[in-house]
Amino acid sequence: MPQTVELNPYAKFLGTLDPLEVIESTPPALARLIRGADEPRLTRAPAVGKWSIRDILSHLADCEITFAFRLRQTVAEAHHTIQPFDQELWAQPYGSYGAHDALELFTMLRRWNVMFVRAVGPGALTKVVTHPERGDMTFRTILETMAGHDINHTRQIERLV
Repeated sequence: MPQTVELNPYAKFLGTLDPLEVIESTPPALARLIRGADEPRLTRAPAVGKWSIRDILSHLADCEITFAFRLRQTVAEAHHTIQPFDQELWAQPYGSYGAHDALELFTMLRRWNVMFVRAVGPGALTKVVTHPERGDMTFRTILETMAGHDINHTRQIERLV
């Protein structure tokens, strides 16, 4: 039997929360979590093959670049097909990055993306885009994915701090 792929695998983390409120609140929440954490705590992986806090923050910054592109393509192009990526391949250089640099980039990109979402307004929520592995989704689904993804990784960092 073929395996089915969820439209938004992070929906379970979001529940009934407003996605825009979640994505706006994530950068300051992450800053609070790592405030005062020393370098060994930020770079220590919890187990072999698991990401450290620095790695998670780097992943969030990379994903924000991807989400920025996807949001804009969804609004600008009729029924665009977005490009998936392999997060493990993207993670290879994370050991060279600093946790605070990753958080700073994520925060700046997130602010820009929130401004974009507010600028395009509610009319963009129903714009359709195709994900090759998940099928058709809307601008709103991308926002919900971002928010659920944030919650998932914020919880991981909470456990690691």
